[in-house]
Amino acid sequence: MPPDKNQLYNIKTYNMGNNRRKFLSNVMAGGLGAAAISLPFCKAPAARNERDELQHRYDELDAVLAKPIFKKELFPNPVIIETLELIHYQGSFICHIRSRDGAEGYSVAHGHMRVLYPIFVDNLQPFFVNQDARRLDELMEKAYIYNLNYRCKGYALGIPVATIEFAILDMMGRIAGKSMGELIGSIHNTHVSLYQATEWRAKPLDESLALIRQAVAESKANALKIKVGALMWETKDIDARGPAGRTEQIIPLMRKTFGDDFALYADANGYYGVEDAIRVGKLLAEYKYSFFEEPVQYDWLERTKQVKDAVTIPIAGGEQQHGIEEFRWYMAHEGLDVVQPDQYYFGGMLRSTSVARMAGLMGKQCTPHLTDGFGFIYMMHFMSTVPNAGAHIEFKGYAKIPIECKTSSLKLENGKIKVPTGPGSGVDIDPDFIKKHVAVQVL
Repeated sequence: MPPDKNQLYNIKTYNMGNNRRKFLSNVMAGGLGAAAISLPFCKAPAARNERDELQHRYDELDAVLAKPIFKKELFPNPVIIETLELIHYQGSFICHIRSRDGAEGYSVAHGHMRVLYPIFVDNLQPFFVNQDARRLDELMEKAYIYNLNYRCKGYALGIPVATIEFAILDMMGRIAGKSMGELIGSIHNTHVSLYQATEWRAKPLDESLALIRQAVAESKANALKIKVGALMWETKDIDARGPAGRTEQIIPLMRKTFGDDFALYADANGYYGVEDAIRVGKLLAEYKYSFFEEPVQYDWLERTKQVKDAVTIPIAGGEQQHGIEEFRWYMAHEGLDVVQPDQYYFGGMLRSTSVARMAGLMGKQCTPHLTDGFGFIYMMHFMSTVPNAGAHIEFKGYAKIPIECKTSSLKLENGKIKVPTGPGSGVDIDPDFIKKHVAVQVL
């Protein structure tokens, strides 16, 4: 079997170093020494080659990013957005969209919409009304700069944008008779395998173990992610609420509890510095965990790569990443093994698809982060299109609003959930529940 892209790069770098060492030996043996040739001259060919290789990667990544995602060709006629409305009821926020021809779509917003609704109403709603929904690729890109929106970096903008995109995809899917996944790619995965995400890092070890076992038993997941360290903002004093050395104890304990065949993952939520992250990463590798998520702060791109280069366990990240450019850097510099865009935080499926495509080009996996109960519906549609999906995707519970799905039970069965195949989201929200909602008003 021919070597893959990464192997070729390693071979190229190895040979480059060997050739340079042989060249220096020959020079010194010939009596020329340092007087005849300067060290910068010796370094220049290798440095240029490394730069060429990096530029080549960027060129390939940019070619991937330039490819359209939304299948505009499925819609021969314009689909003009006539109304776009955010409605709410007792903490539930729903986006309702309608075209001039009477087509409709709905999406369920992330819980943080309770504080972000002014951005939806003031910064985004005016932009999308009267636009042709077939231009979705362009609309998603322009929404990030319209009305100085780029100043609302992070999930403050990502959640409202994603909510609108999901409603548009639901409407367009119902027009075309296609699932959300079929509007943005080919279907590679009809079922999604999930790992049970857990918290409780600040609780005593015995209590944590009992809660984790209970969560796995209830979900019937055959994979699990635990927390190590503490949250990025927590101090050593807060971390001390649990027993000393908790991380060092829970890592082997989970393997002993669930056995060698059970897939285990670990998340540090950016808590560690490089040295401690490497130490914990090596311990996780010893006990055969499948990846180590956010070992250092999410915006420490180069230091994340330092950890990755020093350990054998795959390094995952991207939950907190806000821009395509950050993932582009990670892929070009081999800074991550697993990319984890969050469907809500990152601004929807189209932007996440760009990240998954870049990861696929570089031989990396895509295992998105998941927040909020209804988010698993959108996550499944996204993952249905990802050929380089990870073995297990995050699961944090089911939707808490009344819904009906005719093509899937939406329940874990043998560790997997069947992706809905109906048009749009494939899920119908109870009409009586929707009627209880009223339009959000902003002063």
